[in-house]
Amino acid sequence: MPQERTSPLRAVPGATPKERAALGKAARKRAPRSSHQVYEPPEDRPDPLALLEAQSAARVQELVPIRYGRMTESPFRFYRGAAAVMASDLAGTPASGIRAQLCGDAHMMNFRLLASPERHLLFDINDFDETLPGPWEWDIKRLAASLVIAGRANGFSDKERAHIVRATVRSYRESMIRFAGMRNLDVWYTQTDEGRLKALAADRLASRGRKRVARVTAKARTRDSMQAFDKLTEVAGGRLRFAADPPLIVPVMDLLPDGERSATEKQFRTLLRRYGRSLPSDRRALLADFRPVDMARKVVGVGSVGTRCWIILLLGRDGGDPLVLQAKEADSSVLAPHAGASAYRNQGERVVAGQRLMQAAGDIFLGWERVDGFDGKRRDFYVRQLRDWKGVVEPELMVPRGMAAFGELCGTTLARAHARSGDRIAIAAYLGHGTAFDRALQTFAERYADQNERDHRALVDAVATGRLPAAGAGAT
Repeated sequence: MPQERTSPLRAVPGATPKERAALGKAARKRAPRSSHQVYEPPEDRPDPLALLEAQSAARVQELVPIRYGRMTESPFRFYRGAAAVMASDLAGTPASGIRAQLCGDAHMMNFRLLASPERHLLFDINDFDETLPGPWEWDIKRLAASLVIAGRANGFSDKERAHIVRATVRSYRESMIRFAGMRNLDVWYTQTDEGRLKALAADRLASRGRKRVARVTAKARTRDSMQAFDKLTEVAGGRLRFAADPPLIVPVMDLLPDGERSATEKQFRTLLRRYGRSLPSDRRALLADFRPVDMARKVVGVGSVGTRCWIILLLGRDGGDPLVLQAKEADSSVLAPHAGASAYRNQGERVVAGQRLMQAAGDIFLGWERVDGFDGKRRDFYVRQLRDWKGVVEPELMVPRGMAAFGELCGTTLARAHARSGDRIAIAAYLGHGTAFDRALQTFAERYADQNERDHRALVDAVATGRLPAAGAGAT
């Protein structure tokens, strides 16, 4: 059933909760809940490798083989890098017509522990490179399929995977119903903190799982600017700088001819000053208390490999007061060809606006800028701290019970993010109290995992035959 390019269903301004609920129930005629089980690739389905090649054409060419190398490692790593492929596929699936701000890449590893400005540890969505308004179903479908793919990699049975997906989708549905009954401000203030996470672990996990959660939360607090500073920097020739680890980390002066150091330093001081204008005045004042010291190109993630990503070292009161920022290139969202263009001219601002809308609490240095690169081309970037208490899941260490609990947490978190921007009452009414949607996504997730395995095999074959280049370089 192709996605209709029509105006989204929405309540008129000032509509009552009853009217908004009626809108959601009416959307079931447009897309019955059971119809979401459908995934049948059309005969004219775009070549997934062609979609990846089109993305790679605008990236740093010497890094593209690393991207393909990481994506060949497993179906799950392929999935992480293939958001554009799935966006194209989702555009042909049923949708209710109700829209929300989407993450755009809501697979399970993009949910993690983060620090709030008040220095509380929160569980939230992390990656917003593809954020854009669109059908809310697309995010929950990408999450569900990622859990099946990870479950298959762990050798989970069909029954175990079905339980994981249905628990996740049920959590999303029941959370949305709960948010539909809450006041606007109460929805906005809702967050999952460390206490809630430990309570969930105590209720759902065995002793080993609870200990793992405790280790992850403790480790997350150590992943900050000081840890990045200790790991990534060195003193060379009496000068503090990023330690070279090519091709993963290349200091800016190693990328440029001799004699361009002063011009380069002036350029990224200008970048920081202009980026600071996108911050609230208090954060701008804080940024001004730091001075830039060095800059390096860094390879990040799986799907992002080849995009231009810089890390910037700044110092505050002295050499023991570091701040490490990451400036990452922002291109058009992979959702844009299917959900519509962004309202923001600057793609970095698109990312920042989406992140601020969906996250319960954000990085105090989150901002954006448009800059001229060393090649003379103008590009959009968003900026944030490189590390700020980040705890990352390890799917390969999960048992079925643990992955189900994690999925439930992700489902609740995603529902809260959608409830902040979409019509939570209409979505809740559409989903209802029955399990029709849960069961439909269980089927969809398995079918899409099959497609993902075929696409992964196609990439492996393309690398084997020399159609696409691949190189190994420590996946993250």
